[in-house]
Amino acid sequence: MLLIGNGTVLTLGKSNQVIPKGGVLIQDTKIIEVGSTQDLQTRFPDAEFIDARGKLIMPGMINTHMHLYSTFARGMDSKSKPPKSFGDILEGLWWKLDKLLSIEDVYYSGLTPLIECIKTGTTTIVDHHASPMTITGSLFALSKAAKEIGVRAAFCYEVSDRDGEEIANEGIRENVDFIAACQANPEPMVAGMFGLHASLTLSDKTLAASSEAAKSLGAGFHVHVAEGKEDLEDCLDKYGMRVVERLEKFDILGPKTIAVHCVHIDDHEIDILKKTQTQVVHNPESNMGNAVGVTPVLKMLEKGVQVGLGTDGYTCDMFESGKVANILHKHAAADPSVAWGEVPQMLYGNNPEIASKLFGGKFGELVEGAWADVIVVDYIPPTPLNANNWTGHLLFGVSGRSVETTVINGRVRMLDRKLIDIDEVAIGERSRELAQGVWNRI
Repeated sequence: MLLIGNGTVLTLGKSNQVIPKGGVLIQDTKIIEVGSTQDLQTRFPDAEFIDARGKLIMPGMINTHMHLYSTFARGMDSKSKPPKSFGDILEGLWWKLDKLLSIEDVYYSGLTPLIECIKTGTTTIVDHHASPMTITGSLFALSKAAKEIGVRAAFCYEVSDRDGEEIANEGIRENVDFIAACQANPEPMVAGMFGLHASLTLSDKTLAASSEAAKSLGAGFHVHVAEGKEDLEDCLDKYGMRVVERLEKFDILGPKTIAVHCVHIDDHEIDILKKTQTQVVHNPESNMGNAVGVTPVLKMLEKGVQVGLGTDGYTCDMFESGKVANILHKHAAADPSVAWGEVPQMLYGNNPEIASKLFGGKFGELVEGAWADVIVVDYIPPTPLNANNWTGHLLFGVSGRSVETTVINGRVRMLDRKLIDIDEVAIGERSRELAQGVWNRI
């Protein structure tokens, strides 16, 4: 039994309580009680105690779109001309990198950002993987990395026709094998989805085969949707329809599917996403960095589409993603009054619901029966903190590096900024060696 106490408990979720000098009692993988630290210590004197020293105790953060494989791009010279379009970025950077990854590269490219997740309080991720010359076993390698580091994670392989039909079919098989393995041995720390790259790299034949394979497993999809204008233009030119319309035609959409980005969509497509109950994930930093445009997040939320928040591999820090989303949509709308409520809803409301559909159980709230994903944040509020204003405190006062302690599934992964049972130095040394090898092959 573990008691994290002597802090300001921010429960979030429906209970939405702020409990001064509060504590969270954990047994095995679940929260069993939340309340006064003094009361919990009196009734459970033998519980192991983590002293928050007056700081924030809150639910772990969730990233609903991540690319672990992008790790080795950090600092890399892609030896390409400066990009002038999103297509240039794909061809000059990501499609160069992913072809060079070995299984060991995939494994180590997962370890380092998973450690960064722990350091920034991200306890759950939904990853989207690509390594077209090393597909078979790649999701299992990433799953191994996640289990060793201790971050809750869902994985998929991005099926694409850009390297030919044989490789596309291998991607389908990897998704099927991994999802089937997860279903045969279900556990709360790992889940599988069926990955697709994007409409512009997927033929009708491959989409149909993927749809059939996923349907046989009852699995949902994880797919990039109209991220750049190239995706929309390709779909209109080749198929005479828009991207969301094409995905609906092949039964890709639905309540188990995550449609990522959705930058270049219109009102009709938003209505389709709403009708099919498809989940959308917004990635503000990536969209800005790639200069692809602004996702119509405010309109989607207004129409009742469930929109979550991710990073697209740009960062592991979900507090940072929330800050950027807040200012991006104010700037884009030229209206300082927007995004105050919408961004917290995506980050602290919708992300937990998306995670719950994948893993089962309750996320994003410190309440009896929820998964024991808890973080302690080094933040002593300079003004009153209450159930009506906590969003402002988190927005302006907290960043990922403020996290001191991270507990995932009841397991302490970082305590007072010290990683537990993780040799970060050794992992970093081998990661740099492998990265240099990849760079030498560019």
